[in-house]
Amino acid sequence: MNRLNGAAPLGAGAPTAPRPDDPADAAEAAPAVVDALRGLLAGPTGLGTSAARLFRADLTPPAPPVSAPAPEQPAEGHSDGSGDSSGASGASVRVPPLYCPDAERDDPALGEEVNNRLVEWAEEVGIFRGRLERLRSHNFGRLFMLAHPDTDDPERILTAARCGLAEWAVDDHWVDEGEDTSPELIGSRLALAHAVVDPVRLPARYLAQFENIVRKEPVLRAFRSCLDHLARIASPTQVARLRHELAVMFVGYNQEGEWRGSGRRPAVWEYLLHRYENAFYPCMVLIDPVGGYELPAAEFADARVRRTYLYAGTANVLLNDLYSMAKEDPTDTNLPNLIAAEDNCSLQEAVNRAACIHDELMHTVEAECAVLSAAGSPELRRYLAGLWAWMGGSKEWHATSPRYHGVQPQ
Repeated sequence: MNRLNGAAPLGAGAPTAPRPDDPADAAEAAPAVVDALRGLLAGPTGLGTSAARLFRADLTPPAPPVSAPAPEQPAEGHSDGSGDSSGASGASVRVPPLYCPDAERDDPALGEEVNNRLVEWAEEVGIFRGRLERLRSHNFGRLFMLAHPDTDDPERILTAARCGLAEWAVDDHWVDEGEDTSPELIGSRLALAHAVVDPVRLPARYLAQFENIVRKEPVLRAFRSCLDHLARIASPTQVARLRHELAVMFVGYNQEGEWRGSGRRPAVWEYLLHRYENAFYPCMVLIDPVGGYELPAAEFADARVRRTYLYAGTANVLLNDLYSMAKEDPTDTNLPNLIAAEDNCSLQEAVNRAACIHDELMHTVEAECAVLSAAGSPELRRYLAGLWAWMGGSKEWHATSPRYHGVQPQ
């Protein structure tokens, strides 16, 4: 029963936003999907919904309207890195202020400890070989320290960091910088990754052949190792949640592989669908095991809760799109580049529009968190607060990480 002090069950009587999978006849009418997605991003509206705003005092102001020029400088006191330049497509563009919380805590010593241990683990399993100093400079340990402010235990934070780095190694080894990043290989490689993530059951004779492949492939070793570490602090149910989210992420990687292989540029609506699957949620799903508690299964699976945390993961990966433009090839697939091509507008205007989409999602997450917190268990309230904190920590890291700002070691 999802009741708290007599509150209505989750999903009863609260304002709702359209689901992303609701639009009818999407295959026949792409414009209808675009309109539906825009409606989805608008969030709860109507009488009474203005009160459903969570943690408003900790939020930076929303991005300017898409018709307004990007601000020359961030407003005083903002820590979101707004005003950073990126060199995508040869043009200097600025990321406007984003509607997002600030980081709840910053412990540089803890972040450095996690980062050093993360690099040691990467060397142990063999990922990013020859690039370890560049990996160190990215300071992913700081990201996870910022994103999990409800624990000071470096081992728990490191557990999440290992999982995140294994996920990103797929992209860095098999898509962007590996010895062979041919798009036609991504499907078979992800099948092997899934066979490690959700351990395959093969007859002994054939299992030995599979294990030989795992021993030779650093990315596969990384997934096995990070899940083994996770099982030490998480329940079987919590480990299964990560397995599921990784499987969804692999679907997104396959979709991106098709774009690369065919040279096809997706429509904006299709890219937003992709980001719903290939987002930050495999990292966010570890909020409760890292915090030392467990969100009850019924609440984790509740459709309203799932929609809210998937919106949060999507919003945060769109923030990544904005901050990562400077390091990416101008032809890479990201939301601003696709908006600029589809709407025939300048890249700066496209960046402003992408920022507004991020902000619309954040308004929806904020409102839904308030409603769900009032109706759910103490664990759900803690989980949603952790979700909010994760987004604030991620924003701080994106705004300051050498991965997206400045010269990186080779």
